[in-house]
Amino acid sequence: MLRPFPGFRLTGVPNDQVITVRGESELRERAGHLFAGVQEEFLCAATDLNTWSHPESRVTISQRLRTPLSNGVVVRKLYTAVALADDEQRDHLLQIAAAGAQIRICDAGLPHETIIIDRRVLFLAGPGAPGDREFTVTTSPALIDPVHALFDATWETAVPLADRQELPLLGPDARDILRSLGAGLTDEVAARRLGISLRTYRRRVAELMRTLDSESRFQAGLRAGELGIT
Repeated sequence: MLRPFPGFRLTGVPNDQVITVRGESELRERAGHLFAGVQEEFLCAATDLNTWSHPESRVTISQRLRTPLSNGVVVRKLYTAVALADDEQRDHLLQIAAAGAQIRICDAGLPHETIIIDRRVLFLAGPGAPGDREFTVTTSPALIDPVHALFDATWETAVPLADRQELPLLGPDARDILRSLGAGLTDEVAARRLGISLRTYRRRVAELMRTLDSESRFQAGLRAGELGIT
C-alpha cells in the first residue's frame, strides 16, 4: 500500500506502483510533474552531469526543480570522478554546492542514474543504448527503501566535493585515449578510430601522461583507474 501523498501520481497508472517508459519525452509527459513536488529531500546519483541526453529534458526538469529547491529542500548529489574531469562540469558542481547542495564523489561506478524524491518516488535509468533508453518510475516503498539505503551507504564512503578538487583537468577526448591505451590498440588504429592524425594522437597521449604525472602509458592507465576517470 502506498504512503498517502496526493501530489505523487504517475499519469495513466491507477495504482501508482511502477511504470516503465521509453525515452525522455515519455518520461517528461508521464512523470515530469513529480519534480515540482519536492518537499523535503532530493537525491541524485550519476556518473557525471550528462544525465539528460536531450536539452529540452534538462531545461524542463531544471525549471520544475528551481522553486522547491530554493525552499529549504535537502539536496544530496553523488557523482563519480568523471564529473570532475573537465572544468565546465567542475565549475557547475561548485556553483550548486555554493547554493546549498551537498555533493560527494565516490570511487564506485554509477552506471544507472538514480533520483529519489522525498523517499516517495524513484527514477531509475536503464543502461545507455542507441536511441531512447528506458526509465523505471515507482512510488512503491518496497522498491524505494532498499535503493535509498544503498544510496546512503555509498554516500557515507564517498568524499565531499571540497576534498576531491585536486583531480587533474582532462581534455574532452581524454577518456577515449585512456580506453584506447587500456585496450592495447596501436597508435595508428587508435588515431584512426578517434578521427585524428597519428601525430596529434601521440601528442595528446604525452600531454595526458604529464597531466596524470605518469612515466609510462601503463602507469597513466593505472592512475586514471584510481581516479575513476576511465
